[in-house]
Amino acid sequence: MRRKADKTIIKSHKLDHVCYDIRGEVLDKAIQMERNGVKILRLNTGNPGAFGFNAPDELLCDVVGNIHNAVGYSDSQGIFPARKAVQQYYQTRGVFNVGIDDIFIGNGVSELIQLSMQALLNEGDEILIPAPDYPLWTAAVVLNGGKAVHYRCDEASDWYPDPDDIRKKITPRTKGIVVINPNNPTGAVYPAEILTKIVRLAEEHSLILFADEIYEKILYDGAVHIPAATLSSSILTVTFNGLSKAYRAAGFRVGWMVLSGNREQAADYIEGLKIVSNMRLCSNVPGQFAVQAALGGYQSINDLVKEGGRLKVQRDICYRAVTSIPGLSCVNARGALYLFPKVDTKKFGITDDKRLIYDILVETNILFVQGTGFNHPEPDHFRIVFLPNQFELETSLGKLEHFFANYRQS
Repeated sequence: MRRKADKTIIKSHKLDHVCYDIRGEVLDKAIQMERNGVKILRLNTGNPGAFGFNAPDELLCDVVGNIHNAVGYSDSQGIFPARKAVQQYYQTRGVFNVGIDDIFIGNGVSELIQLSMQALLNEGDEILIPAPDYPLWTAAVVLNGGKAVHYRCDEASDWYPDPDDIRKKITPRTKGIVVINPNNPTGAVYPAEILTKIVRLAEEHSLILFADEIYEKILYDGAVHIPAATLSSSILTVTFNGLSKAYRAAGFRVGWMVLSGNREQAADYIEGLKIVSNMRLCSNVPGQFAVQAALGGYQSINDLVKEGGRLKVQRDICYRAVTSIPGLSCVNARGALYLFPKVDTKKFGITDDKRLIYDILVETNILFVQGTGFNHPEPDHFRIVFLPNQFELETSLGKLEHFFANYRQS
């Protein structure tokens, strides 16, 4: 009996337009180099624990002390103490109309982004997303049958969103607007004027406002974060936050999604959120026991971002070093953990920013992410994570300076 020819198994076409180069081909090269004994400095992800930023002890104690209570499934939306702590926290931030049932605990913000899109989108529905963006937002829209429409953030205006560009891109298929503030990858922190204009557009067109605020406590130079949920009660605002950044507990995989504003208009969507939440049973239960301690205890992140604090010092070192390299320029970060330098493409002959990042990796053993990996339209930026300690940061940026002194893309 003749054997049939092997049939090639291919990935889903839903992935054809998914960009997630934070973990992609260049990372695969870095892993190969590591297996050959090369030490790689991974500046491709904002992973505080990998650089000696430890989670507060009280978080760890609460998880350990409650581990015997975490052996079964919890309520699909999260354990009561965690959701109560989130509710009370948002009251302190001026968001008063949030009940326990308006809060969903998830396996990090990344899972909750997926849930929020899965429950909302039909084929061809549109979501407005900043460019550059955190690429999981675009991926979640595409994977759930939607169309990601990128609105412009203006580098010449401190990377603030352009409300006029948002207005031009609203269509009858638009379902919501994503705001990432403080922003990843640019480090921008948006002023009230810009946020209010975006909120008014959402009100005018009955759109959901999706507010990714995971970096809200990581602020520099007196920057002030304004919760988007405080700016309107007439639209539904969905706010995302979690333990991974300000509380340095990325591996706990604990985030929360908070519904506020006009929930009556979105009752059917909220029912959809509960359905998809129930389908995955619950999020990581042991990690949920850290939420109450995190939100109610001493906020040690304030010591890290103040003048003389480790994050502030490292941001300053990184900014000075980057802007001293001929051919590089940068808007300084007011928040988050990243700089997003611009590269003079003519000076270095750059037409492919992924190739640039690959070449940097091979020559310097440092792993970055190219700007197009964040859906930036031009191949002229890359993102730097400034989490390494001062010595390691200065050493790596010295290597980067040497690289650009001799680089021209062939």
